[in-house]
Amino acid sequence: MRALALATLLFSPLALAETIGEVSTVFKWLGPNDKVVVEAFDDPKVEGVTCYLSRAKTGGVSGGLGLAEDRSEASLECLQTGAIRFKGELKDGEEVFKERTSLVFKSMQVVRFHDQKRNTLVYLVYSDRIIEGSPQNSLTAVPIRPW
Repeated sequence: MRALALATLLFSPLALAETIGEVSTVFKWLGPNDKVVVEAFDDPKVEGVTCYLSRAKTGGVSGGLGLAEDRSEASLECLQTGAIRFKGELKDGEEVFKERTSLVFKSMQVVRFHDQKRNTLVYLVYSDRIIEGSPQNSLTAVPIRPW
């Protein structure tokens, strides 16, 4: 089981997020507070693009143990942070970032589209669940410009 988890981490093409900061939104007597977390990650296939994601994290005892389901709301902003270089073929709707938001069935993910006509990269964040996902989403676009 550990070998499978390690292989998934080593060979996963998805970006890893770095926590930039967080703010508490609801005080909890036991366990961590509910909060909004701001994370940054670089697109693993597009050098020169960094995305910032803010999302809710459920606290309390169940949240502290990783058993709570986080809310579906999120906000996304991606920016050109250097010269843009593609590190391989881009596929529309390709996952760039994915994080579990419940114990088993729910995740939040960021996917990328390449609008070739407008020379722009479009990033979409949404939440999905095996039975029923959420239509709540956020979108950002990065025009590809000389650096």
